[in-house]
Amino acid sequence: SVPFLVRLFPSVLTKFVYLNFLAFPFFADFRRPELLVNNTISLYLTTEPGVTVGIWHTVPGSRGAEAQGKDQRWYEEALADGHPVIIYLHGNGGTR
Repeated sequence: SVPFLVRLFPSVLTKFVYLNFLAFPFFADFRRPELLVNNTISLYLTTEPGVTVGIWHTVPGSRGAEAQGKDQRWYEEALADGHPVIIYLHGNGGTR
């Protein structure tokens, strides 16, 4: 019966293969990354009309003391200071 159900509802197979309906850790507020990861803020980029991508910006540990208590503007300026930026693409889980 499983192959029959997959044939009728292919989206069910996708849900169970990728498990993108699960958010882990449970009950975490991903809009407030500073509760999970030090020296991190949440930003949003508009990539094209109607599409907004949420990102986290984390500064290196060597700048951790400098980042304490800073606002979003400081983090945006830190992105433009000429240091390399590493982009980590986590996959398709639906959470950061």
